[in-house]
Amino acid sequence: MSEEKNGITIPTPWRIKRYYIYLFSTIIALALPWIEVEGNHFFLLSFDKLKLHLAFVQFDMQELYLMPFLLMLIFLGIFGMTVMGGRVFCGWVCPQTIFRVIYRDLIETKILGLRGRIKNKQKEPDMTKLENKVKKVVAVLIWTVLALIASADLLWYFVPPEDFFAYLAHPADHMTLFGTVIITALFLIYDIVFLKEDFCIYVCPYSRVQSVLYDDHTVMALYNPHRGGDIYDEHHNKNFTAQKDLQAFEPAAECTTCESCVTVCPTHIDIRKGLQLECINCLECVDACTTVMGKLGKESLVTWSSDYEIIDQKGKTQYFRPKVLAYIGLLVGISIILGLMGSKKEHMLLNINKENRLYAVERTAGGKVQVDNAYEFLLQNTENEKLEFFFEVIPPKGMEGKIIIVKPSKEFSAVPGIKKKKIVVLRTTEMLVDDLRKDTIIPITIRAYAIGHEDKIVVFRKSTFTFPREDILNAAK
Repeated sequence: MSEEKNGITIPTPWRIKRYYIYLFSTIIALALPWIEVEGNHFFLLSFDKLKLHLAFVQFDMQELYLMPFLLMLIFLGIFGMTVMGGRVFCGWVCPQTIFRVIYRDLIETKILGLRGRIKNKQKEPDMTKLENKVKKVVAVLIWTVLALIASADLLWYFVPPEDFFAYLAHPADHMTLFGTVIITALFLIYDIVFLKEDFCIYVCPYSRVQSVLYDDHTVMALYNPHRGGDIYDEHHNKNFTAQKDLQAFEPAAECTTCESCVTVCPTHIDIRKGLQLECINCLECVDACTTVMGKLGKESLVTWSSDYEIIDQKGKTQYFRPKVLAYIGLLVGISIILGLMGSKKEHMLLNINKENRLYAVERTAGGKVQVDNAYEFLLQNTENEKLEFFFEVIPPKGMEGKIIIVKPSKEFSAVPGIKKKKIVVLRTTEMLVDDLRKDTIIPITIRAYAIGHEDKIVVFRKSTFTFPREDILNAAK
């Protein structure tokens, strides 16, 4: 809730809004793997069962052509977010930031009191005290439990919870899975407890990419030197060490040099230096300056705005400029393509390979000549239940009913996820083509379907039926 002080409205701190986003993101990340619709997950890339679940629809690994579009959506979304709002992803969505807030602000500060207060992130605890050493150990133990949960949660998007806990009963048979959980948890412990924000500054490549994406209208945390005064020169050397020095040089400067915006910064930068790659747009400095300046009845000197509006003072920030609209257009276009391709999911997969022998010819007891063509059908049931399947031949117009399936003679079952190989024989006893010189290739269509689900679980595949030339027919015994 916003409040009013000295005629200035103090909005709800960005930190509190971030906490709500963090809570929402955490709940979604933990809950999604457990939600199933007809046995399908929202997202599951199972290398164990060679399945992809996307938006509660199950796809076979042969349909992984959807993944590039999904990855494009993610990266274009992050890049578009950066063009519009700087490293807002880092400060508001990134798991690294969320985990650090949980460990530093919640566990160390609020629960254990190891740190003095949330608003001072520069002052490290005095680890010479035994009490603080004990608290540190407790903090690491608590985070170890949370790291194991976070690691398991990550794996649930590749191994569903129902299988994960079944495998848990036999860890010796699934050492790769549990080794991954342990290694990921150990990395999270090192990263969050020891590496800290150095990961954002030195390890994460995103901070280097962002500088290419920024433009004059990119929104970020910015200090207003026109009101606050120039604290640093063009080489980032500090001009003043105290408020009186600043006031002597720039009488109109409003900055109190209280350093609140500095002490609260998780990446240990001074926002008054200007744009810095280390800034993750968490807006803690905006909250700090808003509180200090609000007590003086003034607007904050640090705001979430753009160079165009604050530094250059050329006018209002243009949020929906051509570059942003281009990203929105790409995201909408790729989403439509992904939706259309995903809606054409095949509920069964079928490959047809003709045998090397073109045909087999023999004369029946009734004197007719029969021609057989043999094929190898490789079928896979991509549903979640055992189903019965059969085939149908669709010959060219005028040949209806003249080519029939003689093998298999009845429907057969196929369980999910297992490829079923069937030898299929097509036969004709009719004179389909009268050609003296060469064999004739007749185009046919194979219709494969699940019994009782003919309208939904059905695929059509093109193939050929080879009919021999006349001399081979006449020579049949």
